[in-house]
Amino acid sequence: MPRVRLNKLIAFAVLVGFGVWMGTGKFSAVGSAAPEQQPAKPAETEQPVAPARTVAVVVAPHIPHARAIRISGQTEADKRAILATRVMGLIKELPVKQGEHVNRGDLVMRLDAEDKKAAIETAKVLVSQRQAEADAAERLVKGGNAPKLQADQARSALAAAQAQLETAEAELARNEIYAPFNGVIDRVPVERGSTIMAGAEVAILINLDPLLAIGEVSERDLQYLKLGSEADIRLVDGKIVKGTLRYISRDASASTRTFRIEVAIPNENKVLPAGMTAEITLRSEPVDAVALPRSVVTLSNDGDLGIRFVDKEDKVRFQPIDLIDDTPNGLILAGIPADARIIVAGQALVTEGDTVKPVEADAETIKKLVGDAMPGTQ
Repeated sequence: MPRVRLNKLIAFAVLVGFGVWMGTGKFSAVGSAAPEQQPAKPAETEQPVAPARTVAVVVAPHIPHARAIRISGQTEADKRAILATRVMGLIKELPVKQGEHVNRGDLVMRLDAEDKKAAIETAKVLVSQRQAEADAAERLVKGGNAPKLQADQARSALAAAQAQLETAEAELARNEIYAPFNGVIDRVPVERGSTIMAGAEVAILINLDPLLAIGEVSERDLQYLKLGSEADIRLVDGKIVKGTLRYISRDASASTRTFRIEVAIPNENKVLPAGMTAEITLRSEPVDAVALPRSVVTLSNDGDLGIRFVDKEDKVRFQPIDLIDDTPNGLILAGIPADARIIVAGQALVTEGDTVKPVEADAETIKKLVGDAMPGTQ
C-alpha cells in the first residue's frame, strides 16, 4: 500500500508540473529559449554633397543703341495727279511724252478752240464799244445835257460786256491743261488729233522727289517713333537708302490697329521708282544696352524672356530683358544690371537658386558665341 501511494504522488506531481509548463506558453525546443538577437541597424551613411557646377560668365560692356523697328511697306510718289479735260474737243497740241520731266506751268495739252478765240475777239470789240458809250454818257451828264440815269445805264452795259469777255476767256482756258507741279509724266493715254470727251484722262503726273516709303507701325512701337528721325529703307534689289520720318498718323486702322507712317527719301535724279516693295527700319532714341549671343537668352519658370546671371554669393538669378535689336551677330538687350555676371555657357543646366562655380569666359569662347556683336571680341 505505501508503494502505491508513492507512485500516485509522483504521478500527481508530474501532472501539476506539466500544467504549469503548458500555462507559460513557451513551446520552443531546448536551447531555443535564448533571446533572439535583433539584427543591428546599419549606421546611417551621409549623402555626398554634389560639387557646384562650373559655368562660364562674362560682364558685358554696356553700349548706347537705338531700338530698331522693322516694318514692311512700299514706295509711293510724293504727289500724283490725274490730268483731265473739262470740255470736249479736238486735241490740237500734246507737247509731252511719257517719262518726260515737266515744270509747274508747262503746257500739257491744248484743244482746238478757233470758235472760242473768235468769241473773245467779239467780246473785246463789244467792251470797246460799251466803254466809248460810257465815256460819252459821263461827258453829257457833267455838261448837264443828259440825266444821270443815262450814265448809270452806260456803266451797267460796260460791266456786262466785260463779264462777257471774262467768260469767253475762261472758256478758252478750259481748252488748255498745264502741269500743277514739277514732276514726271508717267502716262499719256491719248494722241494728238483725236477727239476727247469732257472729263477724260489726258496724262498722269507724279513727283518722285522726294520718294515716299509707306508702312504701318504697330501700336506697341508707336511710342518709340519721333518725327524727323532717320530711317533705313531696303529695296528688293538689296539697295539701302536713307530717309527721314516726316509723318505719323494719329488715327489707327480699325481692322489692323496700326498707324500709317511716311518716310521721305531724297530722289533728285528720279532713279528710284514708285511701287517697289521696301523694308523700313526706324530707330528710337538710344538706350543703355548690351550685345549678347542668342544662346544666352532663356525662359524663366514663369515663361518670361531673360538671362541667367550669378550674384555675389555665386547663386544663379534670373533677369528679365527687353529685346532692342536682332543683328546678324547677336541680340541687343536692355534691362541688364551693369555689374551682372551673365552666364554664357552652362545656363541651360542650372536653375534659379543653384550655387555654381563661375569662371570668366575667355575671349575665344565669347567670339565663337557672338562674333562681332560684343565690343572687344575682335
